[in-house]
Amino acid sequence: MRDIAAKHSVAAVGISGDKPDRQKRFDDKNSLGYTLLSDPDHEAAEAFGVWRQKKMYGKSYLGVVRSTFVVGADGSVEHAWYKISPKDTAVKLAAALTAE
Repeated sequence: MRDIAAKHSVAAVGISGDKPDRQKRFDDKNSLGYTLLSDPDHEAAEAFGVWRQKKMYGKSYLGVVRSTFVVGADGSVEHAWYKISPKDTAVKLAAALTAE
């Protein structure tokens, strides 16, 4: 992800409901190389429409749908991928940024 961001002069930012100390441990373990923002009240998730009803093992619960967005300099969402797998994220981002 950091290579794509550097190549296209963009910032990569991750947002999760985890608290900052947990995010730091995750980043330290995985060497992400980009900013992680904490959203424990799910305000950003709700604003981006990714806080949704999910099901697992027959039980329903609210959770974050893994998603990726390209946000323009003016704050508009230029690209959005919902239910995207981690392995597809870099491929989709590179293609979208190269096309611009």
